[in-house]
Amino acid sequence: MRFFNLLLMMYFYSKFQLIMKIIETYKESFVDYLNEKIGVKEPTNLYEPIHYILQIGGKRLRPVLTLMTCEIFNGDIKKAYDAALAIEIFHNFTLVHDDIMDSAPIRRGFETVHKKWDVNTGILSGDAMLIIAYQCFENYEPVVYQKLMKLFSKTALEVCEGQQLDVDFESRNDVTIPRYIKMITYKTSVLVAAAMKMGAIIAKVDDDEAEKIYDFGLNLGIAFQLQDDYLDTFGDEALFGKQIGGDISENKKTFLYLKAIELCGQEDKEKLMDFYASRAQSNTKVKEVTRIFEKNNIPEITKNEIAFYTNLAFKELENLNIDADKKELLKNFGLGLMKRTI
Repeated sequence: MRFFNLLLMMYFYSKFQLIMKIIETYKESFVDYLNEKIGVKEPTNLYEPIHYILQIGGKRLRPVLTLMTCEIFNGDIKKAYDAALAIEIFHNFTLVHDDIMDSAPIRRGFETVHKKWDVNTGILSGDAMLIIAYQCFENYEPVVYQKLMKLFSKTALEVCEGQQLDVDFESRNDVTIPRYIKMITYKTSVLVAAAMKMGAIIAKVDDDEAEKIYDFGLNLGIAFQLQDDYLDTFGDEALFGKQIGGDISENKKTFLYLKAIELCGQEDKEKLMDFYASRAQSNTKVKEVTRIFEKNNIPEITKNEIAFYTNLAFKELENLNIDADKKELLKNFGLGLMKRTI
């Protein structure tokens, strides 16, 4: 029986590795397209920061999902590259501005744009990125263009709403987990969902099928952000590419904090609230809050929540009108996100 179980594990591991290689192929082809389209031109102080943020790595999760979804629905992947580029540029635009708002010094293991240049450069280059993202849709035929633009504008505004909720939560003590889930849905998840739906739109599937893949992406995006919250406190800084404990330092009321407030005893609750009422940033604060999280089993609870939303996404796959092997591809992609360390 043990030998059989070992063989079974090897079988699924090899299939998982194959899926990851497929994903890497999408990523490499997208990066080639990005490098072809985005370069440095005059004025260099505007375009060099754009080139910089787009070149310093990243998972390329969203553009990969656009390309992959288009092919899953038997669309022409060549037609999906511009939409994928729009999604990636817009995502990085939000990172440039978020880093300014958070006073973050590190992004993907490198200096953030506003630290490498200055705040004004970060704001202006970010603004230019938003405009470039919209320009990426200009070559689509009218019907597809209209659908893509409507979805993109809706998503962009929702991301801004999510960011504002995130800022508001820093000064509020009445934040609940459902409100937090709404915030990360807007700030992070809708862009993942939109990336997938764009691939479906370009493949010209019917609206109902496009909405199903949107719902899959929406739940996957929530799981993705919860994993990000977990890694921000319990990840390896060298692998994660961001300063560990940044959410604690910035008093971000993440799922970890809210669940701890809900479960911990009065003494720990008062300590947490005192730490999060202070704007002071110190290693002592990060270490003590992390200790309280660990004491109250918050890491394991967070992992269970990640699994919950990942499984919700998987349930959406059952309703999709695609082949079983394509459903497996999407499922393994989701499993890969659950296990990520970056």
